[in-house]
Amino acid sequence: MVWMPLLPTLILTAGALGLLLAEAFRRPGSTTGMAWGALGITALGMGATSALATWGTIEGIYSMVLWDRSAFWLSLTILVGAGIAILLSRHYLADRGIERGEYYVFLLLAAAGMLLMAVAADLLIVFLALEWLSFPLYVLAGFARPRVESEEAALKYFLLGAFASAFLVFGIALIFAGTGLTNLNDLAAWLRRPDPDAQPLVWVGGALLLVALGFKVAAVPFHLWTPDVYEGAPTPVTGFMAAATKTAAVAALIRVFLIGMGPALALWSGPVALMAVATMIVGNGVALLQSNFKRMMAYSSIAHAGYLLMGLLGDPALAVPGVMFYLLAYTLATMGAFAVAVGMADPHGEDQSFRAYAGVARGSPGMGTAMAIFMLSLIGVPPTAGFFAKLLLFAAAWQAGWVALVMVGIITTVISAYFYLRVVVAMWMGPGEAARLPGPYPWVRFSVALTGVGTLLLGVLWLMLGGLSL
Repeated sequence: MVWMPLLPTLILTAGALGLLLAEAFRRPGSTTGMAWGALGITALGMGATSALATWGTIEGIYSMVLWDRSAFWLSLTILVGAGIAILLSRHYLADRGIERGEYYVFLLLAAAGMLLMAVAADLLIVFLALEWLSFPLYVLAGFARPRVESEEAALKYFLLGAFASAFLVFGIALIFAGTGLTNLNDLAAWLRRPDPDAQPLVWVGGALLLVALGFKVAAVPFHLWTPDVYEGAPTPVTGFMAAATKTAAVAALIRVFLIGMGPALALWSGPVALMAVATMIVGNGVALLQSNFKRMMAYSSIAHAGYLLMGLLGDPALAVPGVMFYLLAYTLATMGAFAVAVGMADPHGEDQSFRAYAGVARGSPGMGTAMAIFMLSLIGVPPTAGFFAKLLLFAAAWQAGWVALVMVGIITTVISAYFYLRVVVAMWMGPGEAARLPGPYPWVRFSVALTGVGTLLLGVLWLMLGGLSL
């Protein structure tokens, strides 16, 4: 019973190690079997996640891990992102001559670390999960070697990630020095009746934790690594990082600040609000200036981190379900947009400038329609899932009294319509030839269709049920 919260993590970890062993004995050639194996392991992890949903709340390993409703939705979102990334990777890697079986091992290990973050109930588990998910991502970011951009992306991500890890360790050390605790529930109980002499250590430690997790969620001013890493990494990896890594980072923020440091809300809410405002303004503002799709999506990811930070400031009864729904809607739309990008990518030279998108929808209307759905969802236009997700976050912040913050969110949302619709306009009305894409491959088409239908149905389902009970 004590290991049950870790079941999805253990399945993906064991599966990744099994694939690594299979890779050692695999004959040179296609890695189709590795891709199918990784997809099957992800499906098993999703099955275990669904089964655990019926168990209610489960604590394990001396209360260091916790399975609850939030863990279910976070794990489901991570596994959806991982599964779609696997589907997009098979032919993308083969076309570029970087088809190596260990790719799927690293992807599964990164997802396993993210699943561990979703059930973390102790600062030590938060640190372990952060390192677990980070190291495979460093390798995946540079997987397109010998492309200079990919190697540069991996190096930048590794160096800045090492600094973030140092901040996290130092923050945990200060909190432990002041309280003698690392369990988040025990820390919350301590904060309700704090020791005045130890409070400064806890406050500084909490600030360092916010810096470290701000890096992972790509919040301003800790966002500078994001555009270069997103542009240089292989496109399926970029989508996986934008969706699943952000989900894991937000999971850590929920666990650490809403649970562990929840009683000190009055202290940390101000800095988080300022960070949310800066993140929404910088992310959306700089995205207006981009002429490269992947860099635009990088700044889009930064902007959405601001909306998520705003959601964390709301009433937890409304904010936490809102954040869960937002992450799932964002994952579907983001992975779908990158699926279209993979389908359009030239194997001999990946051009992600908006010029490459010009006129594509006239030859491939299905891809153009899907991209329009994803962009509208990222803006927050009904009846897409993105509209209802933003509505939940804005409502949670509004009810908690963050009216000015909500107004900033609304204004930046309107601004974001320009750069998102720019992609749609280029695809449908651009001056390019209306030639049918030579691809995309069936797996890519399936990913586009799956995420497109999910983006629409999730919003419609929410509307029909009057709000999902998350």
